[in-house]
Amino acid sequence: MIEVNNNNNNKGSRNGHISHGHMAPASAAPLAFYNNLKSWVAAISDVVVFIIYCIGFIIQDLYYIAFGYPEKELKTDIALVTGGGSGLGRLLSMRLSKLGTKVVIWDINKPGIDETVKMVQESGGFCKGYVVDISRKEEVYKAAEVLRHEIGDISLLINNAGVVSGLHLLDTPDHLIERSFNVNVMAHFWTTKAFLPKMIENQCGHIVTIASLAGHVGITKLVDYCASKFAAVGFDEALRLELEVLGHTNIQTTCVCPFFIQQTGMFDDVNARWVPTLNANDVADRVIQAIKKNEKIAIIPGYCKFLLSFKWTFPWGCVGGLLKRLVPDASPHGLAQKSLLSVYKKVSSAKNAVMTATPTSALITDISAAYKDATSMTKAGTLLIKRSPSLGERVL
Repeated sequence: MIEVNNNNNNKGSRNGHISHGHMAPASAAPLAFYNNLKSWVAAISDVVVFIIYCIGFIIQDLYYIAFGYPEKELKTDIALVTGGGSGLGRLLSMRLSKLGTKVVIWDINKPGIDETVKMVQESGGFCKGYVVDISRKEEVYKAAEVLRHEIGDISLLINNAGVVSGLHLLDTPDHLIERSFNVNVMAHFWTTKAFLPKMIENQCGHIVTIASLAGHVGITKLVDYCASKFAAVGFDEALRLELEVLGHTNIQTTCVCPFFIQQTGMFDDVNARWVPTLNANDVADRVIQAIKKNEKIAIIPGYCKFLLSFKWTFPWGCVGGLLKRLVPDASPHGLAQKSLLSVYKKVSSAKNAVMTATPTSALITDISAAYKDATSMTKAGTLLIKRSPSLGERVL
């Protein structure tokens, strides 16, 4: 019986088969070799095509550097600027209106909105403002529908609004961490989802992400801010790639990463060395230039690109040493902020049940009373009280 099985097996082998109907290795070898060769040829061809494309893009960029980048007109666009009630958002609104762009601003600060609208209209431009909390997706989607019916389709979306707490991580209340992410990055998802479909339908659009150099490097006292800006940078890059893969190459994206900006209400008191803090007007001019030239990423100032390459080239000891010296203290008055937050917690616990009904002015009075000397209220402290809807955060 054993001999019969062996003979049957040998017979199957002589017919070019092994038991259970599988091909013999000798017959499978040429097919496997052919498949491997085919995949290698495809891979090498893909690499060659990629290199040719890279050479083409490099030559094109060198040509633009030598003879200037082409600039597009913005006079037919309808632009939405979040955080347009003050700071950089207001400056961008002013510049866009002078280019003939219809400007719409969203902000949570009604007096700031009114002031920006008045300034734009007095200069002869079109501007309309809406009170919208962009951290709430329901408000964003509702306001987007209102805007679409009252003004038209947004073709230029500038996600500019941002907040910062400026405290060490363990000193930062949970609600401020959540607020940083909700405003600095989550809002970008809601605004983009609200306006991108019409951009695709109209085959025209531009989405601008105002991020930060803090979206590329970590800074002490800015853990929540840096993390949210890292996310914003990633949002822009992934969105750009996705649009290209889907064939929507007529939709542009630009990521703007400036160093600390003066006089926007966020980093007026920052202690920075080696790289000077930026003038808000210069940054606004640079952002408009980046939009007109369809730049993918704008590092401000430009030479910081070399500092960013330093991060990936040298050991962490070198990188950490540079960052600690570059920005010794992003929020020098953080102690005053912490004190303010402590008072806020004290007041909250004393009034816990009726806190929601307590007027903001009463809360400010309680805080101010905690400081016997009015001069001890630092610039950062007064800035927080005047500008912030949520004590402890500063708004762009």
